[in-house]
Amino acid sequence: MNETESREPNTSTGPRRRIWASIREAIRGSEEDFTEGSLNRAVGLLAIPMVLEMAGESLFAVVDAFFVARLGAEALAAVGLTESVLEIVYAIAIGLAMSTTAVVARRIGEKDERAAARTAVQAIVIGLAISVLFGAAGAIWAPDLLRLMGADEATVAQGTTYTRIIYGTMAVIMLLFINNAIFRGAGDAAMAMRSIWLANGINIVLDPVLILGIGPFPELGLTGAAVATAIGRSVGVLYQFWGLTRSRRLRVTRQDLKIDVGLIRRLLRVSAGGIGQMFIATASYLGLIRILATFGSIVLAGYVIAIRVVIFIILPAWGVANAAATLVGQNLGAKKPDRAERAVWITGLWNMAFMAVVTVLFVLFAEQIVGVFTNDPETLAVGTSALRIISYGYVFYAWGMVMLQAFNGAGDTWTPTAVNFVAFWLIQIPLAWYLATETGLGHHGVYWAIGIAYSLSAVFGMVLFRRGKWKEKEV
Repeated sequence: MNETESREPNTSTGPRRRIWASIREAIRGSEEDFTEGSLNRAVGLLAIPMVLEMAGESLFAVVDAFFVARLGAEALAAVGLTESVLEIVYAIAIGLAMSTTAVVARRIGEKDERAAARTAVQAIVIGLAISVLFGAAGAIWAPDLLRLMGADEATVAQGTTYTRIIYGTMAVIMLLFINNAIFRGAGDAAMAMRSIWLANGINIVLDPVLILGIGPFPELGLTGAAVATAIGRSVGVLYQFWGLTRSRRLRVTRQDLKIDVGLIRRLLRVSAGGIGQMFIATASYLGLIRILATFGSIVLAGYVIAIRVVIFIILPAWGVANAAATLVGQNLGAKKPDRAERAVWITGLWNMAFMAVVTVLFVLFAEQIVGVFTNDPETLAVGTSALRIISYGYVFYAWGMVMLQAFNGAGDTWTPTAVNFVAFWLIQIPLAWYLATETGLGHHGVYWAIGIAYSLSAVFGMVLFRRGKWKEKEV
C-alpha cells in the first residue's frame, strides 16, 4: 500500500477538520486579509469571535438578572430603571463605537496602520471626556433619576446605591465599547472577545458571593451586583489597554498618543449619526419602560426578565452583524465595493438561519426559560408573554441588524438614524401607547409594538441598502 492509499480512509474527515481548524483560528485570532479570498471564510473568522463576544455580554445580563431576581420585584425594577436611563449613555458609547469601527476599518483596508492607531487614541479621549461628565451627574442625582422614571419609594430606597455605583464607573462602560470597536475595526475580533469574557467571567464569579454574602464576603444585596460589575469591567478595560500595545493587526505606540483635533472632529462628525441613531432607539426604550411602569412593579419585573433573555440572543446576533460592518469598512478602504456588498448578503443569510432557530425555541419554551429567573406566578406570566410575542419578529430582526451595521461600517450612520426614527418614534411608541391604553391588550400591546417596529426597520433597511449610495461614503 503506497502513502496515498494509506491516507485515503481519512479523507472523509477533511472537511470536518478544516471547519474545526477555522474555528480554532477564529478564536485564537486570525491574521487573514479580509479584503481577499473567500467571503464565507471571512464572515466565519470574524463572526465566530464576535458572536462569542456578544454572548459574553448577554451572559452577563442573564446572570445579573438571575441573582438580582432573588432580591424581589423592587430590586429587579431598580435594575431595569437604572439601565433604562443608562441606555442614553449606551447610545453615545455605541454611536462613538460605530464611527470608530468604520474609520479604523477603512484605514486598515487602505493598509495605513498608523492612521488607524491614531484614530483609536482619539476615540478613547472622546469617550473618557463624555463618561466623566455623564457619570458624575448620574451618581449625584441617582435617586431623582429613579423617581423620574416612575420608581416608587421602596424601589428608590433599594436601588439608589446600585445606581450611583453603576453611573460612577461609567468610564469603564464607555471604554469597553470603544476599545472593542477598535479591535473589531482592525479585524482583531478575538481580542475583543477575550476582553469581554474576562470582564464578565469575573462578574459572574463575584455576583453571587457579593449579592448573597457567600463565605467570607459580606451580603451586599443589590449593591453587590453593582460592585461585581464595576470590578469585572475595570479588569476587562485594563486587559484591553494591554492588548492595544500587543495586537497583531493594530498596535498603538507612543508616537500615536498625541491629541489630533482634526481627527477628533472627524470622529465626532461620523459619530453624530451613530449617536443619534442609538439615542432614538434607546430613548424609545425609555418610553416603553415608562408605559409599562404604569402597570406596576410585577409587570415591570416580568418585562425586565424577558428583555434580558431577548438581549441574551440578540447580542450574539449583533455579533454576526458586526462582521458585516468590519467587512464593509475594510473592503471599501481597499476600493472593493462589490465585495463589500456580497459580504453583507452572506452575513444576512447566516444571521437569518440563526434567528429562525431561536424563534422556534423561544415560542415553544418561553415559560420554561422565564421560569429559570422567577418562581412568582404573576411575574412568570408577564415574562412569558413578553418573550413569546417579541420572538415572532426575530427573523426580520436578523436582516435589520445586518443591514444597519453595513451602513455603519461604511460610515453612513445617518441612514440607520432615519430608519430608527421612523420605526421607533413614529411607529413603535405611538403604537405601544395605543395598544396598551386604548385596546384590551394592556401591557401585551407594548410587546406587539416592539415586534412590529423591529420588523419594519428591517424592511426599510433592506430597501435603502439596495440603492447602493453607502458605497460612495468617505470617512
